[in-house]
Amino acid sequence: MAHLIVFAKAPMPGRVKTRLARAVGDRAAARIATHMLDHTLAQVCGAGLGSGELCGAPDRDPVLARAAAEAGLAHTDQGEGDLGVRMHRAIARALKAHEEVLLIGTDCPALDAGRLGRAAARLKAGTTAVFYPTRDGGYCLVGLRRENRHLFTDIAWSTPRVMAATRERLKTLGWDWWEGEVLEDVDEPPQLSSLPAAWLAPG
Repeated sequence: MAHLIVFAKAPMPGRVKTRLARAVGDRAAARIATHMLDHTLAQVCGAGLGSGELCGAPDRDPVLARAAAEAGLAHTDQGEGDLGVRMHRAIARALKAHEEVLLIGTDCPALDAGRLGRAAARLKAGTTAVFYPTRDGGYCLVGLRRENRHLFTDIAWSTPRVMAATRERLKTLGWDWWEGEVLEDVDEPPQLSSLPAAWLAPG
């Protein structure tokens, strides 16, 4: 079964969801991040894929350690480097012990248990790489049966070119891949309307 890695930042005011904070403030942005983390972990548990880990930043954060324990996941650290370096390191480590690995963030509430299961099934069937693209040009899930640093190196992260650049890397590597439907990441203030109203209420 696929091993699932959840990349997450500790929901600390002023350190998380900084683009949303411009519209709602640091504390509200941190509350939203907490809701998104809890929702993501609930979907992971509901998917029942097998082993999993919450890979957090900053390293050894107690809030993330507690969240991982409550979800029955291992707690690991992202370590140093840009997003590509950290993602590749986590995936390469996991592939030493597992045949298939999925890596997700916590920014896409639409990435539910059913979609996680479909991505895992595609990997199990032999597809080398799987993705759920996002409307902003990136992706919210990557799943792999093999690793190659080239897939994550020198990518302009957090830009509309991420998924397009990744497709070019996949072609260069000669890998087959599958893409699910395009989903909505929640990173910018206009995307707040896609969240449940309860997540936006004052704490």
